[in-house]
Amino acid sequence: MEHLTVKAAEALKACDVIVGYDTYINLIRPLIDGKEVISTGMMREVERCRAALDAAIDGKITVLVSSGDPGIYGMAGLVFELLRAEELKFNDEKKAGRIRRTDYKLKIEVVPGVPAFAAAASLLGAPLMHDFASVSLSDLLTPLELIFKRVEAAAKADFVIMLYNPKSKKRVEHLVDAVRIVSDIRVPQTPVGIVKNGTREGESVILTTLEGLPDYYDMVDMTTIVIIGNKSTLIYNGRMITPRGYKKIG
Repeated sequence: MEHLTVKAAEALKACDVIVGYDTYINLIRPLIDGKEVISTGMMREVERCRAALDAAIDGKITVLVSSGDPGIYGMAGLVFELLRAEELKFNDEKKAGRIRRTDYKLKIEVVPGVPAFAAAASLLGAPLMHDFASVSLSDLLTPLELIFKRVEAAAKADFVIMLYNPKSKKRVEHLVDAVRIVSDIRVPQTPVGIVKNGTREGESVILTTLEGLPDYYDMVDMTTIVIIGNKSTLIYNGRMITPRGYKKIG
């Protein structure tokens, strides 16, 4: 089951309708007995968000479920995009009957969660103690050329780099290419952490190096976060650590 914040658990308890991706709904099944559930498969994000808005317009307290944090590669942004596109007014406490969509005022709240990179970092040690950059390798919504430009820029700027969505069944070479870009800039011994199914069943945590990363390509999938250290990152006592830069310790 996903680790829920207190506020997220309270939202699930108080709502009438829960909308989400099948996999995420299944993770919280024990908490949603008796609730109306609208669940869909992959690639139907817009449909889910519209269903949640429709339920809210009907006067139902509605929760749209994301994995991790809804504002980080989640559904919060898409909800606001739809609100803007359909000129729906929001953050008004008043309730109303079924009227024109553009006249209805919704109360929208984004409930923070635990993002996947934070969960992964906690399992690795403290790799994100200094500046870091996150790049998704999925090119469904972003041109691949732009993705690789961002990877290269982050590597040149000495950011710790988090790679989201590193590999899928159909998209297997993007990770190889991204690692090649970073390897042209950083030393082979750069520490790398790989976390698969972080805090879920089947969790796997690997510490390796940039030159050793290709040995683990087969285990990497869409439930994996890859964290590539910067020039200061080190591995100590089985933990990946990026020093903050304190000059005096002890």
